[in-house]
Amino acid sequence: MELVTEAEGAVGVIGQRREVARHCAWCGRRLPDHGRIGRPRRYCAQPCRQRAYERRAAVQRGGLPEDAVVLSSTELADLQDRLFQLRCAAEDIMTAAEDGAGGEELRGLAAGMVDAARGLERLR
Repeated sequence: MELVTEAEGAVGVIGQRREVARHCAWCGRRLPDHGRIGRPRRYCAQPCRQRAYERRAAVQRGGLPEDAVVLSSTELADLQDRLFQLRCAAEDIMTAAEDGAGGEELRGLAAGMVDAARGLERLR
């Protein structure tokens, strides 16, 4: 979208508005682009909003430092599982390379590792 002004009969572009993808402030998932009336959304769903509130309340009580990350035992177990999947994918690539695997097989294994790493980008 361009902002246009008319001055002395001439039309000039004074700026452009870039559309930037927004992400949930809690889990990092991409927020939908529709529904632009009102304030922009910060969270993708009510559970994310609730977890963020719980974290802010815990920080205000003085029990945690400002940059602390709070995970439930279920979230921690899930994170550990995803880390294990990433390590296994890396070991599979290393083993295949040592065994003389072809480029196509290595590409497939590397794609699996990228998928495992994408799962880790989301901490919560």
